[in-house]
Amino acid sequence: MKKVLLLGIMLTAGFVNLGIAQCAMCRSTLENNFSNGNPGIAAGINTGILYLLSMPYLAVLLIGYLWYKSSKNAQKQLHGGPSAR
Repeated sequence: MKKVLLLGIMLTAGFVNLGIAQCAMCRSTLENNFSNGNPGIAAGINTGILYLLSMPYLAVLLIGYLWYKSSKNAQKQLHGGPSAR
């Protein structure tokens, strides 16, 4: 399991530069605004794209964590858990 997690982290880190890319319409709008002297919009659009990109991954991580905790609690109850002696 640790090898799979490490591989996933390495692949994610390898594709960070691809996450900064934009669609064609966003790119043309940003180039237009940048040439008119307004570079602040470009940074905002890039941040918004990265924010939207991260939300599905965070949702999957949250669901996975809750599933893990639920299965651990169910396994603990199945095997008797801590007994009160």
